[in-house]
Amino acid sequence: MTVYIIGHKFHFETENLCRMFYPNSDIHLEYEMNDVQGEYIITKMNTVDGNTVLSVNASIDGKTENSERTLDVYSDSEAEYNLALCLYDCLIKITGYTPAWGLLTGVRPSKLMNRLIDENGEENAKSYFTDKLLVTESKAQLAFDVAKAQKQIFAENRHDSFSLYVSIPFCPSRCSYCSFVSHSITSSNAKKLLEPYIENLAKELIITAEYAKRNELRLESVYFGGGTPGILSAEQSKFLIDTVKNSFDMSYCREFTFESGRADTITREKLLTLKSCSVDRISINPQTFDNGVLETIGRKHTAEEAVEAYLLARDIGFESINMDLIAGLPGDSVEGFKNSVDKAISLGAENITVHALALKRSSNLVTKENAALSQDAAASLMIDYANKTLSENGYIPYYMYRQSRCVGNLENVGWCLPGKECFYNVYMMEEIHTVLAVGAGAVTKLKAPHDNLIERIFNYKYPYEYNTGFNTLVERKNRISEFYSTYN
Repeated sequence: MTVYIIGHKFHFETENLCRMFYPNSDIHLEYEMNDVQGEYIITKMNTVDGNTVLSVNASIDGKTENSERTLDVYSDSEAEYNLALCLYDCLIKITGYTPAWGLLTGVRPSKLMNRLIDENGEENAKSYFTDKLLVTESKAQLAFDVAKAQKQIFAENRHDSFSLYVSIPFCPSRCSYCSFVSHSITSSNAKKLLEPYIENLAKELIITAEYAKRNELRLESVYFGGGTPGILSAEQSKFLIDTVKNSFDMSYCREFTFESGRADTITREKLLTLKSCSVDRISINPQTFDNGVLETIGRKHTAEEAVEAYLLARDIGFESINMDLIAGLPGDSVEGFKNSVDKAISLGAENITVHALALKRSSNLVTKENAALSQDAAASLMIDYANKTLSENGYIPYYMYRQSRCVGNLENVGWCLPGKECFYNVYMMEEIHTVLAVGAGAVTKLKAPHDNLIERIFNYKYPYEYNTGFNTLVERKNRISEFYSTYN
């Protein structure tokens, strides 16, 4: 599909809106109209008799639709909005599909909701979602509920607060839907990379701690993520956690999360080590409790083993456990997903994060021609059931985000029992303070203390690049002090 951008600069929003309706299509942007043929969308802005005219002409799947709007007074925001309305109108008519999130293409609906509440009040914020952005009442309410749950965490945040993210980009095997930069630890190359990776990671932690100290930053939360940090041995986990605790001032740290992840990496010895190191929050992520679906997506454990891992963690004394579930996995059914939600609730997990399957291009699920995918309608029913059932069982939604190419254009929501919010998830997703990130694929996000400016520092993406380019990576850390020197 070719999308023509003629006479305007709103290519980013135009492309994102097209991808919302056609998540797996190849979309090519063109800025001149030469030989228009095949499937196309022409988005145009021009001036007629002193007025700004926005128009869309679309020809897709043998259907043609046109839409046009005129502005008496020009502004970038109104022109972009009205062009989006024209495009949205055409695509709804062609596809017969109306997105529940309306015109909203951003990944952080609750961040927008929080800002609108602060600027205009609660009712006006919700009305903006439903009336201006055409979001359904239920999705607008969900975003509002998330924003409301975050208020106390926001209030306790300080201008010198920061969190630490530690990347462990290795897994026991690669799931079919995965697009993360992670290596299957079963490969000989990955095993060779792991030891030097851990050594370099410890060095980067020590260096990063020096920058935190130098800029008088206050550590609020630590998060070991992946990949699957659970692939680390008990000794490797202790080494890295001790490095964190010995390098950073932990006096104000409110939370230490370790994503143990998959059941096939979890042992009593590893959990006892985490407990002895004062890790107070872990994730045990089944994704589904259907053994057939687990096999289809390439998981090397059973649903029963996931339950055993959870009960083992409980027995050892962990009082804050997260479980991830994914709606729309290949081979899953609405009833199967309902059973998974019910199972996670019956176990009593303090956090249950419900994801909508994202069909990322780099995943095996998308690259294999015969991949069986759940339909959007089924995924929507799954998410609706999860939202309703979790709410009825006392869970509250406390953080959310959206991804491109999600089935049904749906959302990912973290639910928790009251008082069991994961602070890091809120800090990171709502971008309310700096996150210093270490390891391959990690992205440091520097948040200016007194305004909303965000600046990113990217680490090398792959572990082999991280190991070989470590000295260059360390030099990039200088930007932390430069940033705080400029914006403090």
